[in-house]
Amino acid sequence: MTNSPVLLLVDDDAEIRDQMKWALASDYQLLEASDRSSALTHVRHAMPRLILLDLGLPPDTEGASEGLAILREALQLNPMAKVIVVTGNSDRAKAVAAIESGAYDFIEKPVQLDVLKVVLQRAAYLSNLEQEHRTLQEQGGHNEFEGLVGSSSRIQDVFRMIRRVGPSDVPVLITGESGTGKELVARAIHRQSARKDQAFVAINCGAIPETLLESELFGYEKGAFTGATQQRKGRIESAQGGTLFLDEIGDIPLGLQVKLLRFLQDHEIQRLGAKESIAVDARILAATNIDLQKAIGEGRFREDLYYRLCVVTIAVPSLSERCSDISLLARTFLMKFAEEQKKPLKGFTPQAIEAMTAYHWPGNVRELENRIKRAVVMAEGRYVTPVNLELQEPPSPEGDSATLRASRESREKDLVRLAMEKAEWNVSRAAVDLGISRPTLYQLLARYGLKKPKPEDQREKA
Repeated sequence: MTNSPVLLLVDDDAEIRDQMKWALASDYQLLEASDRSSALTHVRHAMPRLILLDLGLPPDTEGASEGLAILREALQLNPMAKVIVVTGNSDRAKAVAAIESGAYDFIEKPVQLDVLKVVLQRAAYLSNLEQEHRTLQEQGGHNEFEGLVGSSSRIQDVFRMIRRVGPSDVPVLITGESGTGKELVARAIHRQSARKDQAFVAINCGAIPETLLESELFGYEKGAFTGATQQRKGRIESAQGGTLFLDEIGDIPLGLQVKLLRFLQDHEIQRLGAKESIAVDARILAATNIDLQKAIGEGRFREDLYYRLCVVTIAVPSLSERCSDISLLARTFLMKFAEEQKKPLKGFTPQAIEAMTAYHWPGNVRELENRIKRAVVMAEGRYVTPVNLELQEPPSPEGDSATLRASRESREKDLVRLAMEKAEWNVSRAAVDLGISRPTLYQLLARYGLKKPKPEDQREKA
């Protein structure tokens, strides 16, 4: 099969390799190695995405030093590889050491072929997702959505809205909690528009004192007030031909809302101290993390301005509403900051992935980004831990084996949820993507309590 993934089998027992080839040849392009030298030669030349590695290799067949050395060197050559190690059923310490060194999963001897096939299918599926994401990132250093990352159904809805409203020239109101990426959405809309080669001018209306906000927006003439020693353009005028993004629009005082409404109606402004009006052609995008309807009811926001701004509304989901994107976002930030800091970090420990998935993220994507940036600086090993992230490590009362089992189940649950969201909860399509049967998928959905979100649980979409 020309499109099947490459799988490297590393085992010094030729009979075992023959058994594996018989069981797996129909699904994978197989390579064989019996020692470190031949294994690493295959890694260099073929860059296999999947590696099945027996830890007990000569000259240390009773230990794991040779297998662990291959694991570390293989991941140095190909960090994207998914390595599944084979250990004895009493070698918990070796399994833990392998996971800490970057192994994707472990399987115990004697190897059960049906279990091995499922583990390999999941590893191949995750590898494909990571490759798709990496390809998107490498296209000019960013994707079409200005750094927005995610494959969950909620963020895909946002992407669809961006594509629909981007080419138009209508005002858009972007809502969502603080830290969800509202400015990234605004920039993505600008990039999808005919104005993409013109200026994108952003102003945070809540970060500028009320006494200065008017001059920042509209500009002023020389002598308009004490200290105005020269003429200055405002942000609105600077967006001529491009896009003006008004962040935290709900914080604009009522008096200034009147002037902003007049600009939206007439497309003209007057600098402070000026007698003449200036025509400005700029698209308006606005964002808020407050309920503007409530603010209207309390008399803090003008209803006519609201309807001028929200011709189309895009609701950006909180991170807790797109949990399946957490690990993808985390890896994206890790690659970015590790490169900036020149640190050879390879990824997260399973406990770190669990801790991030369990955390509620009140600061949303911004908090996740900040924690990972700090963790990259603080990390001493090759992998980021819950301690580095300043998150509580999930409890493991049954010891190392419980931790490994919980890690595997956590990854399995995430993969199933991700596949279902990608397939829009179509069981047949998700089962094909995962490489498992429909009955097996139904069992996994029941085991992890995964259900299609009810319509009333979704936010109202424009």
